[in-house]
Amino acid sequence: METRAVVIEAYGGKDQLKEATVQLPELKANQLLVKVAATSINPIDWKLREGYLKQMFPWDFPIILGWDVAGDIVEIGADVTEFKVGDAIYARPETTRFGTYADYAIVDAELAAIKPENQNYAEAAAVPLAGLTAYQALFEHGLLKAGEKVLIHAGAGGVGTYAVQLAKAAGAYVITTASPRNHELLQKLGADEIIDYHTTDFEEVLQDIDLVFDTMGATPRRKVSLS
Repeated sequence: METRAVVIEAYGGKDQLKEATVQLPELKANQLLVKVAATSINPIDWKLREGYLKQMFPWDFPIILGWDVAGDIVEIGADVTEFKVGDAIYARPETTRFGTYADYAIVDAELAAIKPENQNYAEAAAVPLAGLTAYQALFEHGLLKAGEKVLIHAGAGGVGTYAVQLAKAAGAYVITTASPRNHELLQKLGADEIIDYHTTDFEEVLQDIDLVFDTMGATPRRKVSLS
C-alpha cells in the first residue's frame, strides 16, 4: 500500500526532510500494519539523515526516518495470533528504510506490545527505543543485579531517565551524573546519589562500582578547573 510520509531523498540537514507518498513493502505473515498515531525523534534519526550511518545502512532513497511508533493495528499477517485488528500497540520496529515518520508503518509482531491504558499515544511512542536501550544495556549486557552499585552518566537524558528508574526498580544502588537543574528530577526518579559534574570529578569520589553505563558515547565530563 501507499502511505504519506516524511522522507529524505539525499543526505544532509533538516532541509532534506520532505513530504512524499511511498509504496510500502507487502505485509509479511509475521507482521502488523499500524496506523501511526505518534512517533518520536532519536539521535539515530539525525545521524542517519546526515549520512553518518550510510555505510551501516546502505539504503536506496527515499528513506523514511523514525524507529518508534504507537498506533492502531489495521491489518495483520497470516501467522499473527497474539494481536488483532484494532489493538493499540507500541513498538521499536526493525531498522529499515521504511520508518515511522508516516501515516502507516510495518512492525514485526514480535517487536510490538499492547499500549498501556494509562499512557496516551505520544507518551507510549517515547518509550520503546530509549527504554529498550536502557534495559538491554543494564540487564542483558551489564547483568545488573539487586544490591549492586551502578553509575549512570547523564541520567537526565532520554536513555538515562529510563536507566535510573529500571536500575532502582531492580534493587540497585543508583549513582548518576547530571547538571544541578536536573537533580530534583533524578531524585524523583529514584537516584540514590547525584554528582554535579561541574564541581565534582566522579573518579575522585566513587569506588567499588559494579557497573558503569555511559549513555553519552563519549568521554564523560569531569570537573573543569578555570584557575
